[in-house]
Amino acid sequence: MALKMRSSVAHAALALAVSFSLVAGGPFAVPAAAQVKPNGPESVADLAENLLDAVVNISTSQNVKSDDKAPIPQVPEGSPFQDFFDEFFKGEGGEGSNQGQTVNSLGSGFVIDPSGFIATNNHVIEGADDIEVNFANGSKLKAKLVGTDPKTDLALLKVEPKSPLKAVPFGDSRTMRIGDWVMAIGNPFGLGGSVTVGIISARGRNINAGPYDNFIQTDAAINRGNSGGPLFNMKGEVIGINTAIISPSGGSIGIGFSVPTELAQNIFMQLRDFGETRRGWLGVRIQPVTDDIAESIGMSEAKGALVAGIIKGGPVDNGSIMTGDVITRFDGKDVDEMRDLPRVVAESPVGKAVDVVLLRDGKEMTVKVTLGRLEDGEKQAEGDEVTQDEGTTEEGTTPETGEAQPSKADMVLGMGISDLGEEARKTFEIVESVKGVVITEVAPDSAAAERGIVPGDVIVEIGQEAVATAEEVKARIAKLKSEDRRNALMMIANRTGALRYITVRID
Repeated sequence: MALKMRSSVAHAALALAVSFSLVAGGPFAVPAAAQVKPNGPESVADLAENLLDAVVNISTSQNVKSDDKAPIPQVPEGSPFQDFFDEFFKGEGGEGSNQGQTVNSLGSGFVIDPSGFIATNNHVIEGADDIEVNFANGSKLKAKLVGTDPKTDLALLKVEPKSPLKAVPFGDSRTMRIGDWVMAIGNPFGLGGSVTVGIISARGRNINAGPYDNFIQTDAAINRGNSGGPLFNMKGEVIGINTAIISPSGGSIGIGFSVPTELAQNIFMQLRDFGETRRGWLGVRIQPVTDDIAESIGMSEAKGALVAGIIKGGPVDNGSIMTGDVITRFDGKDVDEMRDLPRVVAESPVGKAVDVVLLRDGKEMTVKVTLGRLEDGEKQAEGDEVTQDEGTTEEGTTPETGEAQPSKADMVLGMGISDLGEEARKTFEIVESVKGVVITEVAPDSAAAERGIVPGDVIVEIGQEAVATAEEVKARIAKLKSEDRRNALMMIANRTGALRYITVRID
């Protein structure tokens, strides 16, 4: 036993010596930088203390009418549940449920101006009849809605304080890197001010929440009630507005999303100054550049935004940008994907003259464009798109008017094609503005059917060259086959004139 004890002591002494050697130096010593590198910020207490007063709880109420005529459950007189049933089913007025009820919700926000401007999410206050802001010191103020932007889920409120409020500054979210520490403050589950810390997990996330998705992803705990609250960097600057989470349970699983200030700050300033947004507008309809489309037009890689249409009366309806152009750079910013273009255009000031780099007929060129205002253009485009979209069909379906077909048609790539004469135009109800070659039938399981082509569609271009007759279509396809092309790039118009580019596999 004594021997074993001594042996244990000897091993302990040896282990201590080895441990000391690793720390103090020696052949297996841990580098000094690794020794002192912290696992995270030592503490955010001082930082949080200076910011908590600027983060607020937003309480909203909405009167919702109910037409529910279902009978009210009856409980025995004197039952301990009587008060509960009376309150839940009859409401304060003691009437039936068809008199309506008040729905309450909670969210977060933060003061961006000492005079009383408060930023939050649009979904926090949407449809509210009454908005109340609760401050960290327990005081409450009624808030007025200044403006909203549903496209980015942002809203701006205004309260009238007796003295200047504690406000927080915006930081530059563009300087934030994956792995940087961030801190979220909000009002989860209505519990009051709460602080969580995490890192930036990813940038530029698209969660299909709106047309300008560019979210910061963080693992800082964000729960119900955190919506509209700020995401801070370690300098105490707001670099994001907490907006959404992915969660099967409603609680945080470490996947939260914040609108970056590079997008949000300008929105809040526009809402404050104008009560509405004023975004730049290019006036084009775009679609993604797929690998097939890139190959068809001679691009080495699939990138950019393919112009599928020009809005009449828009900023580029002067020929500066044309259908078939691929926009790869806008005002000094790369357009790697189609979704990049709407965002960078919208962030640009109305009336600004910008350089647009594009590919046309295989050549790169730069054009100068003066931007319009999106909100003005939307009304114009809305009427245009209503006309274009009327009677369109979903992918894989055929129009009801497509039963009667012109008698003669040539078959190309699984499509029956014919010159677009008056008979075909009347049969498929094709508007006069559409020019090209009409598709009279589509063979099931063909390459054309896979791409959603239906009878009544019109081939406008093949390989970015206009076609006017069925013979021209056959000649163009034959030429592509002789060049060993795998796909044919086509511009297709539906019967109302809406254009799109597709590639059809050449068998």
